Parts: sequence; structure tokens; C-alpha cells
Amino acid sequence: MKPIDIIILFIIAAIVGAAIAYIVRAKKKGTKCIGCPAGDCCSMKRGKPSSKTEAEDSGCGCGCHSAE
Repeated sequence: MKPIDIIILFIIAAIVGAAIAYIVRAKKKGTKCIGCPAGDCCSMKRGKPSSKTEAEDSGCGCGCHSAE
């Protein structure tokens, strides 16, 4: 294996490891919508049943629960 291949593998492993660590930390905090930019104000995070209208009324506007 060439040194450049080892460096590339190390970089890919670091990116994947960082992504996994981010997801684990977010789930431990109780975040329901990891990919939602408004995940901190989302009413689903607070455990309240929510609809899209309720989320918009609370100022969240994330819209990630429109199917519920």
C-alpha cells in the first residue's frame, strides 16, 4: 500500500468517525431531528405531540413533522 492510500483511508475514517460521534452526542441530548436546522426549538424535542401548524405557531417553523 502506498503512503497516499494510507493517508486517504485515515481521512475517510476520521470523517466517518466524526459523523458517528455527532449523531451519538445528539441522540444522548434527546434531539429528535438531528438534520433539522431548528431542532432545538422543535416541539417534538420537548416531547409534545406536534403538528406542522403547532410548530409554526411556536416560532419553530422547522416543518419536519408535516407527515404526522
